[in-house]
This record gives sequence, C-alpha cells and structure tokens, in this order.
Amino acid sequence: MRILLINHYAGSPGHGMEYRPYYFAREWVRAGHSVLIVAASFSHLRQKNPDVRGTLTCETIDGVDYLWVRTPRYSGNGASRVANMVTFLVRLYGACRKSIAEFRPDLVIASSTYTWDNWSAAHFARKYGARYVYELHDVWPLTPMELAGMSRWHPFVWTLQKAEDFACRTANKVVSLLPAAQPHLTERGMPPERFAYIPNGVVLSEWTRGVEQLPLLHREAIDQVRRQGRFLLGYLGGHALSNALHTLIEAAVFLERQNVSIILVGEGVEKERLVRLAKALGLQHTVFLPSIPKALVPSLLTAMDACYIGWSRSPLYRFGICPNKLLDYMMAAKPVIQAIEAANNLVAEAACGITIPPENTAAIIDAAEKLIRLSPAERQAMGQRGKDYVTAHHDYTVLAQHFLEVVSEN
Repeated sequence: MRILLINHYAGSPGHGMEYRPYYFAREWVRAGHSVLIVAASFSHLRQKNPDVRGTLTCETIDGVDYLWVRTPRYSGNGASRVANMVTFLVRLYGACRKSIAEFRPDLVIASSTYTWDNWSAAHFARKYGARYVYELHDVWPLTPMELAGMSRWHPFVWTLQKAEDFACRTANKVVSLLPAAQPHLTERGMPPERFAYIPNGVVLSEWTRGVEQLPLLHREAIDQVRRQGRFLLGYLGGHALSNALHTLIEAAVFLERQNVSIILVGEGVEKERLVRLAKALGLQHTVFLPSIPKALVPSLLTAMDACYIGWSRSPLYRFGICPNKLLDYMMAAKPVIQAIEAANNLVAEAACGITIPPENTAAIIDAAEKLIRLSPAERQAMGQRGKDYVTAHHDYTVLAQHFLEVVSEN
C-alpha cells in the first residue's frame, strides 16, 4: 500500500514533535508499505526544523520519505501562524502535485490538528482512487473557541468548522486520539460506524537499550539533588498556559521545606514567566532545564522519584486526553501525580499514581506527601503497574497495524 500522510507538524526523533506520524510510518514501512509524509518546513513544536532548499525538499528518515514544504516562520498564535498554514496548503495543491502524482497513493490521511488539510486530502484521494482518512488530534475549531474565546463567526473559526463538517461527512474513516470524541463528530455529520479510537503509543525498544548520558547541565542538577538526599519530582514537556505549571511552582514553596526538589525540563511560551515566579517566591530547589532529544528521555526519567503532569481546567477535556509525556512517565515506571478532569484517566486505570483536580496547589502538596510517605518498594510497584499498562495497550507496533486494519474496513 502507498500511504500519503499530510501532517503540517510532523517530525522525527531528530527534529522533535510530532512523533506519532514518524512512528506509524516507520512501522508501516517495516511491514512492506510505502509512506510519503508531507509536512511544513517550520513548526513551533519541533526542537529542530529541517534544512530546506527551495520550495520542496525531499528527505528519507529510516525508510520514511518526507516532503518538506517551505513555509514562513512564525511566533505565537497570530497572523503569522495563519500565514504559515495557508502557505503550506497552497503549496500542497501546487508545488506538491507532481510528487504526489508520482507517488499515486492508495490511502490519504489528513492529520494536521487544524482541519483545512481535509479538503486537500479528499482531493488527492478522489484523483487517485484512494481511501481518505481524517485523523483528529485536538477538537478544532472548538479548541480556539473554548480556549481563546474566538467567535464561531470569525472567518478563521468558520472555515475550520466547514472543513471539520466536510471531513465528518465524507471521510471513509475518522481516527481519533481522543476516546470520547465520537458524539461530537457524529453531531458534525460522521456516521458512528466510521469512528475509530487509536491512542498515542510508545516504542518499546527505546526503553530497553542502555541508558544514554544526559547533558552536563542536567546531570549536575540531578547529582546535586542526590547528594542532598532530597525527593525528586520531575516534569518533562511544554511550558504552556494549558499545562498550568504555576500551581506546581506555588506548591514548591511548601514542598521544598518537605525535602522535595522539582526539576522542570522543556521549553514554551510560559517558561520565562514561570522562572520569574519561582525567583519571586524565593525557591532554592526548583530548577528549570532545557529540553532534551527524545532518545534521552528514558535516561532523564530514570533519575526521578515521581513525575508530575497537569492541565488547566477546560471543557475540552470532556473528549479525553492521550499525552505522550504521560506515556513516557508510565514507561519509566515512575509514580505519577496527574492534575486533570477528563473523560478518561490512564493513571487511575493503571493504578500508577494519584489523580487530583486541576489548578489546585493544595492538592499537589497533598499528593506529593502521600508519595513521599510510601516506601521505595511501594513506589516502585506503583510505577511498574503503569509500565505494564502501557506495554499492554500502547505499543506502536500493534497500534500501527490496527490503524491500517480499521481504515481499510468499509
């Protein structure tokens, strides 16, 4: 099978997020299929964007063919980001047409978070007699409406809604990372039998190879905590408003007095503000560190005693969640403090940690104290349950095969 995967933000282990397109594509190639990923040259999600030469640049990564489409840089969520999206879509129809014609896909997947690429995916599917799949990551345009307060009549939102409705009516299958998205999609015109839930996953082999050495800055921060004999609570991921990390920083005022150190690893628009907040609160054992390559994530998480993940309170989570960093925490066999109200709860299902209400400083403190009071053996058993759960339900090798099985069904 020849699979065309349109994902504006697609990355790779060398580029950074998004990883899901790469991992699925690599498994499909190993199974004997051909995969062409079409992605934008610039994404705010990547740690490193590709080097591009001209309008289009071809690259093969572990057998997966990438077609990088040159797009302008942007910052924030304003007009420059919209210009980046529009440039990608225009060139998808124009500059990419020859490459896609030579590829002649049997399956076309629209998977760019925003919904506009569904028109392009459907166009190419019709032209080459291929099946057309809409892969839903976040529920757009509800996300900008409910998080940013945008009007449904705003041209940006209105056209996103038109594209979502089109996809729900016409796609052969709608694959969602969110387990509770089916009722919403049905309301937008999707026949219920076309829905399939396929969550994010992990690559088990990445967790069985030897521990790789962390950068000096990260090693020194961890070594200092160990020398002081303090309990280490870690956070790995984006520093965005949606992560509500200010509550973790506020909790640190009390937790530091309880012999807890907190290490936050990652980047994001909120990081500078969070660093200022920590300084204003006089925190001495809360450390902010740069992001690391994905290959080093197991080494970093191995050093933690427990991990934290949180979100702001939002009605969007009524559709469910499936964050990569939570799966990483669980694969590292670490107890998890999770601050969320959502339709699903992997931590509770796996019994691998403590779930608390979002944006609640006192609840973070209480959860951390409960983990500290456990014996090392009890924390190890709790973390192991998470690892066992992910191994059983989130292996990318199994998920990739399941993806092709469900999208091939009538």
